[in-house]
Amino acid sequence: MKDMKNICKIAVIQAAPVMFDKNACVEKAVSLIREAAAHQAELIVFPELFIPCYPYGMTFGFTVGSRTADGRKDWKRYYDNSILAPGPETDRLGQAAKEAGAWVSIGVSERDPLSATLYNTNLVFSPDGALATVHRKLKPTGAERVVWGDADKDYFPIAQTPWGPMGSMICWESYMPLARVALYKKGVTLYLSPNTNDNEEWQATIRHIAIEGHCYFINCDMYFTRDMYPEDLHCPEEIARLNDIVCRGGSCVVDPYGHYVTEPVWDREAIIYADLDMEQVPASRMEFDACGHYSRPDVLELTIHD
Repeated sequence: MKDMKNICKIAVIQAAPVMFDKNACVEKAVSLIREAAAHQAELIVFPELFIPCYPYGMTFGFTVGSRTADGRKDWKRYYDNSILAPGPETDRLGQAAKEAGAWVSIGVSERDPLSATLYNTNLVFSPDGALATVHRKLKPTGAERVVWGDADKDYFPIAQTPWGPMGSMICWESYMPLARVALYKKGVTLYLSPNTNDNEEWQATIRHIAIEGHCYFINCDMYFTRDMYPEDLHCPEEIARLNDIVCRGGSCVVDPYGHYVTEPVWDREAIIYADLDMEQVPASRMEFDACGHYSRPDVLELTIHD
């Protein structure tokens, strides 16, 4: 493993988006980047679909074999507030990353400029403001498939950071064993997980992945409430059925041994700061390196079409 910078100063942003408003989401993100940078954060991580929101509980009028006109209006509103990558919104975010001198990871709904397909995408900006990686979710989960398409490129991009290779898996992508191995094979030391997953089982998952990959697992979840949904959506009954707190958060950082560096934060917006000792990554691989001396390439082989 190449020499790495010893300490990574990280800020995990557990925040609510300004739902269905891409411009307000971008400005909130820029403000939070500045706040994190003021605390000397070098890596700033936002949740899944921070721009323009995760439309939890909404069906957009889809049922098997039919759609509704009102649901199509809400979907078009979501489409209009999804962003191009690259595009004017990524330019703004890249400038914020450059001003902060930090790496920035943020989840967005990406709009294809030609086909109108949407993708659940995670973007990483480097400290010089460049859009370093674009990762589209391989397989949207459950009913997400009626909103976002399967990734058609950018399967396992890696950002080469001062702390080693950094990659991302969006939410339930992390339940795909071979996708995890694809990151491990690239030597990932920082495993970013932007997600909307606030259940107890997920906490068991992230600790397992950290020790399986012997990497830092950055769990970045959202916090948002029912009253944050726009009042003029065409699905008031769907929104009314939601809990007062729709997503509780649970963001945290797990070390390469499966221990919490920061405990999960629940039921509020927060910026979680931590100093990650990157020397722990190679040290933790002394007896187990999933794609190194603990692997058996003569018995097991993974082919990646990247």
